[in-house]
Amino acid sequence: MDAQLFADSWWPMWGGAVLGTIPLALMSFAIGLVLALGVALLRLSTHRVLRGIGRVYVSIIRGTPLLVQLFVIFYGLPTIGVTIDPWPSAVVAFSLNVGGYAAEVIRAAILSVPKGQWEAGYVVGMSHARTLRRVILPQAARVSVPPLSNTFISLVKDTSLASLILVTELFRKAQEVASFTSEFLLLYTEAAIIYWIICTVLSFGQDRIEKKLEQYV
Repeated sequence: MDAQLFADSWWPMWGGAVLGTIPLALMSFAIGLVLALGVALLRLSTHRVLRGIGRVYVSIIRGTPLLVQLFVIFYGLPTIGVTIDPWPSAVVAFSLNVGGYAAEVIRAAILSVPKGQWEAGYVVGMSHARTLRRVILPQAARVSVPPLSNTFISLVKDTSLASLILVTELFRKAQEVASFTSEFLLLYTEAAIIYWIICTVLSFGQDRIEKKLEQYV
């Protein structure tokens, strides 16, 4: 009976992963990276106010639990008249969270580029912005790939929190089946196996990317 339930729930859970977990993670990570780059540049700004804005944002995101951030957006904002559907709420919360953590990764990667690279850009007549775009960021991108990949893998697992605001994804599918069958251990273990498979594949992809980038070192 347990083996049959395991087999019957296998593909519905994968459906939740393919249609919910992975798109949610990809969308949130993409938006979060754009936000992170902006915050990282704020943190590196010569203007005190801009640096302060970036520092406060990172402090709030890193100093509060992701679950609390998710609940504030989905359950808290409606009390002031701002109602957001479950899926957009999850995207907003995860994107803001990724932005806070990835900003520090990108900032550190930019700072790791030797100052001589800036000077080289200036020597050939590039502006500060163009040197950043054409010289510094490509080098910083290579350095930031491993930690950003780890951030994405963590995000894939964190998407399970979206089930608490009724977003249909992998763990939500496991909860739905478990509520009817009461086989909580079996089904939650099955969900854990699927998360593990996804993260293992992503880790393999991360290794391939890192080896590819080493060719340019």
